[in-house]
Amino acid sequence: MSMLDEFKDFAMKGNVMDLAIGVIIGGAFGKIVSSLVDNVLMPIIGSIGNVDFTGLMTKLGTDEKSPILKYGSFMQSIVDFMLIAACLFLLVKAINSMKKPAPAATAAPPPPTETYLKEIRDLLAKR
Repeated sequence: MSMLDEFKDFAMKGNVMDLAIGVIIGGAFGKIVSSLVDNVLMPIIGSIGNVDFTGLMTKLGTDEKSPILKYGSFMQSIVDFMLIAACLFLLVKAINSMKKPAPAATAAPPPPTETYLKEIRDLLAKR
């Protein structure tokens, strides 16, 4: 078997294809959630109070070549992450609540020998 055939077998396995589809759909879904946070939630939160931290920074030194520590961008990323995580949590919770519950598994009847032994036990107990 040639290396090309081995690669073809590897690439066409179900797990690899499922993973590729999941990554592509996940990327597209990530854009939807990010758009929800950036275009819907952040303006609402911004109207309540200033939550745009991107302008917060400090200069590390006194000369003009001193690096700037942009800690506000990091804080904004944390806020964005928390909002995205909350949106995903609520979405997964809603999807899970729409799923039909699995039918309850019925217990298998006991084997006949166990049934007979219980009957014998009950008859002996009556004596």
